[in-house]
Amino acid sequence: MPDRVIVTTDDLETAVRVNAGLEAGGLDTAMVSSLDDVRQAVSGKEPAAIILTGGLHEATAQRLLAAAREHAVSTLGLVEPTDEDPNQIGRELGLTAWLVKPVDPNEVTATARRLIDRRRLQHRTGILGESAAIQEVLVKIEQMAPVTSTVLIEGESGTGKELVARAIHDLSPRHGKAFIAVNCAALPDTLLESELFGHEKGAFTGAAERRLGRFELANGGTIFLDEVGECPPATQVKLLRVLEDKSFFRVGGTQPIQVDVRVIAATNQSLKERVASGTFRDDLFYRLNVLSIYLPPLRERRSDIPLLVRTFIAEFGKTHDKQFKGITPDALQILVDADWPGNVRQLRNLIESMVVLAPAGEIRASDIPRDIRERTRTLPVRIPHKEPGAGNQELEFIFRTLVELKIQLEALRRRIEDRPAERVEVIEVGGHVSPTPSSRLPDPLVPEPDGPVIYKAGMSMSDVEKAAIDAALKETHGNRRKAAETLGIGERTLYRKLKEYAID
Repeated sequence: MPDRVIVTTDDLETAVRVNAGLEAGGLDTAMVSSLDDVRQAVSGKEPAAIILTGGLHEATAQRLLAAAREHAVSTLGLVEPTDEDPNQIGRELGLTAWLVKPVDPNEVTATARRLIDRRRLQHRTGILGESAAIQEVLVKIEQMAPVTSTVLIEGESGTGKELVARAIHDLSPRHGKAFIAVNCAALPDTLLESELFGHEKGAFTGAAERRLGRFELANGGTIFLDEVGECPPATQVKLLRVLEDKSFFRVGGTQPIQVDVRVIAATNQSLKERVASGTFRDDLFYRLNVLSIYLPPLRERRSDIPLLVRTFIAEFGKTHDKQFKGITPDALQILVDADWPGNVRQLRNLIESMVVLAPAGEIRASDIPRDIRERTRTLPVRIPHKEPGAGNQELEFIFRTLVELKIQLEALRRRIEDRPAERVEVIEVGGHVSPTPSSRLPDPLVPEPDGPVIYKAGMSMSDVEKAAIDAALKETHGNRRKAAETLGIGERTLYRKLKEYAID
């Protein structure tokens, strides 16, 4: 059955011409004059798109746009020619696309087709959102899928980098071949090379038989290298060879292996910064960064949160076989206002837990965890650069965060001033916390013989971190694995810190 397009009759002459063009283009159409007509026209099936021919600022159009956003229906507005910027009008109204009158019916039909194809792409890939940032991501996916160039996907953890990689593969000519995902940060340095390139029998202790690597398994298809910035230098060299020559050697092998693999890499770090610090090869960065996609964090596209919330509620209500009503307006507003350091993954997991546990079959404000309700914030690891003209959300987020930090620091200062002058707080790594007289403060960079790390006014975070690492190594008698466990960090991260602070 052809996709149905709703055309409003606010501008009747334009509506008739547009409707005729859509029908000539093979689309099923319905002309409506009110919300009741829209409900009757769709008859239980949501339209593929709605075209508003006029009255964009009127209450009926506003209600129609709100309903379209709630149900993820694309909207095309035909804007009157005025002195105002039509792009600004379109963004303020929340339109998916817009054209300035007078319009060519063929152009309207072509635009409607693009919107319908974009909606199909969203349903196929699971990449949901009406914000300009997500629409840009979808456009790039469509452009990058048909070619074989390498792609670098950048974005914070939980933004959906693997989802984008799978979408590129599924829309590419390689969609019938394998899609192999590898998390480079989850494998120790000693195993990563073998996992990627395979090994020969007897190549090392425990190599009882030949094993094919991920690149061989992905031959003809796509390999996704998640957290590629964590690759050790030796593996970076081999990756560069694969990208340049399409060949590699298995561990312990002497014969080159030829493969035809498209490489899609992802990182939640700034590879440019890692190149500048010398921890990532610049030539590998340039080979990976042929095509690039930036995935914005959820706090930079808050307008998408209501759609995501309703989608996840419907999904998990069906998964857990629960008759779930939805979410109250005040609860939804709390979720929209939250900062989501874990991004879409965090929101999705939270919605699932609330669908399972909410006693009333509806998410209420009281069902939302306290840290979300009270907006307890944590700074993201990296605030990525935004292109000019992308808005001021990032600056607003930084400003709000700095104001809150200032308030917290002022409260901390008052508490310190109220504390008895002869005592300061001692922070001990791996031990207890106890007060120490201020007259006996040790050197701020040196742990005390028994292991405590003392904080002294004027110390930087780097000083504290270095002292904590020193204390952990002394406590574990130089055992780096145990020291990393004591500090609650990965062994690879500890090695990087040892090098950074020149610790023997």
